[in-house]
Amino acid sequence: MLYYAVVFLVIALLAGVLGFVAVAGTAALIAKVLFVIFLIMFIAALIRGRSGSSRG
Repeated sequence: MLYYAVVFLVIALLAGVLGFVAVAGTAALIAKVLFVIFLIMFIAALIRGRSGSSRG
């Protein structure tokens, strides 16, 4: 998922340089959303992994 966020960020940067403002804005928004989803899933995995290892 982080890979797709980076891909959309690169697309947004390229589109911004080339002057495609609507495409750049849309790609940047998608990159932000995917990055936030990645962070939420990463934090959840850390919490689950930490609580699961104490059993035993």
